[in-house]
Amino acid sequence: MNFSILVCDDSTVARKQVIRCLQQCIDVDIQQAVNGAKAIELFKTNNFDLLCLDLTMPEVDGVQVLEHIKANKIECFVLVISADIQEKMKHRVTQLGAIDFVNKPIDKNRMNEILHKFGIH
Repeated sequence: MNFSILVCDDSTVARKQVIRCLQQCIDVDIQQAVNGAKAIELFKTNNFDLLCLDLTMPEVDGVQVLEHIKANKIECFVLVISADIQEKMKHRVTQLGAIDFVNKPIDKNRMNEILHKFGIH
């Protein structure tokens, strides 16, 4: 089964690393968003099974994207992949519905573990 995934990060290098990692773990259709505003725009016309989301981005940050998803009752797993490792932030994104919080950079083993834990495989 093909899953539709959106990778949202303002860093091209980080997006490519996450996409490479995902492609090693699962057969996926992947779209990219360069910031949170673009991600919200893509959610208006697409359904995604998983969103891999950075927190620190210009215009619309990852927390604002999570707030949008929650407010609009969008069904999508959200995996936060960020260098912001503060416990307070981890708690906040979990409250907003993120399935997990992973420090950058994510590796194939950790990605596989998360995907299997939530039945995304």
